[in-house]
Amino acid sequence: METEQLYETYKPLLFSIAYRMTGSVADAEDLVQEAFLTYNSVSSEKVIENKKAYLCKIVMNSSIDKLRSAASKREVYVGEWLPEPLVDEDNDPSHTYLMKESISTAYLLLLQQLSEDERAVFLLREVFQYSYEEIATIIEKSSTNCRQIFHRAKKSMVNRPAAPTLDFQSMRSSVEQFAMALQNGNINQMLALLKTDAVYISDGGGKVKAALNPIYTPERIVFLFISIMKKMPENSRMEFKVVNGYPGVVISINDYVAYVVSIEFLDDKISRIYMVANPEKLSHLQGKERQ
Repeated sequence: METEQLYETYKPLLFSIAYRMTGSVADAEDLVQEAFLTYNSVSSEKVIENKKAYLCKIVMNSSIDKLRSAASKREVYVGEWLPEPLVDEDNDPSHTYLMKESISTAYLLLLQQLSEDERAVFLLREVFQYSYEEIATIIEKSSTNCRQIFHRAKKSMVNRPAAPTLDFQSMRSSVEQFAMALQNGNINQMLALLKTDAVYISDGGGKVKAALNPIYTPERIVFLFISIMKKMPENSRMEFKVVNGYPGVVISINDYVAYVVSIEFLDDKISRIYMVANPEKLSHLQGKERQ
């Protein structure tokens, strides 16, 4: 019974840590499950005083191990790498927790530039507001060392995306207008919604056709979307969802999630479009969108 209560209480926090660390929904869910299995086996033999810190420690260390073991795969990854999209479901408390913090695709991509230890310390300090003493306990380094790691990491995070000036509903409205203009072939309206330095990044992972490099300029982005739209089968469906904290789109073909698009804004216009098409990164969504 105690473990069930701990699970309900701390699963959102632990998932949030693991997802930010790994950029993978599937890995984060696995790591959280494994953490509670480990807790169960250890707590039956000894008393764990600070349960929250202990669970955070397990998840963080497992996340670091997962990152290190995946490093070689990342080096040979085909095309651009994007995190697995986190599509918000209203009934999922873990995603509600995540929404309170920045989980944008751009933010997660910046985190990827940090070493495993830097990412761990930065997240625990900046996002979750842990003291250096608490962080030291979790990652098993001195508090002085943690402080140095944090300042080093913060210097690498200076190019964090600026907060959009539009509210969520205005952003969603712009996304819907862009989608409608795309369906109607209204090129001028699509161009008007994009910033002049807009960027499109797609991730097919070498599994499906996707742009291997970022696409720059509104004209090229619009041309690309129109060419994609022409190839869409009749049984494709477009749904507006919350993707990584921002208004986004889930595109299904014959009830199979084929693309997830997250969109970010700057100066009231669309500045970044991220599209995940790698089927391995969409597997956690298969079936959910049909419910």
